Amino acid sequence: MTESLLVTRLNSEAKLPTRAHAGDAGLDLYSVSDITLAPREPVRIPTGVAMALPAGHVGLICDRSSLGSKGLRVLGGVVDAGYRGEVQVVLINLRNEPLTLAKGDKIAQMLILPVNLCGVEERKSLNDTTRSTGGFGSTGR
Repeated sequence: MTESLLVTRLNSEAKLPTRAHAGDAGLDLYSVSDITLAPREPVRIPTGVAMALPAGHVGLICDRSSLGSKGLRVLGGVVDAGYRGEVQVVLINLRNEPLTLAKGDKIAQMLILPVNLCGVEERKSLNDTTRSTGGFGSTGR
């Protein structure tokens, strides 16, 4: 059985998250107001909605494919199952000129995924692997 995402409008003009197509993984999130993004300055954009994610799940706020063509990127974006405040999306305008988004524009998508809530154990050392400590380009191009 699929659990429901419970959503409350905090603003009467807010749009509920939607999927454009039945099989889409992400739920589209919408801006609740007009906003102009200055170049290269992160801005928190309100959606006007709060959510109750199913227990044991997380909401990951991600770019929509159309954002890249506008020069926009989502920064950060984890919504924990226990969070009940307004969902906000942090966007940055990578262009050299301001960009205006209108109320009701799709600004991001949220993927709802199960979370493995593992414990944390401290160890004096870790077992070695073939990769070991190689990272950040250590495997070549």
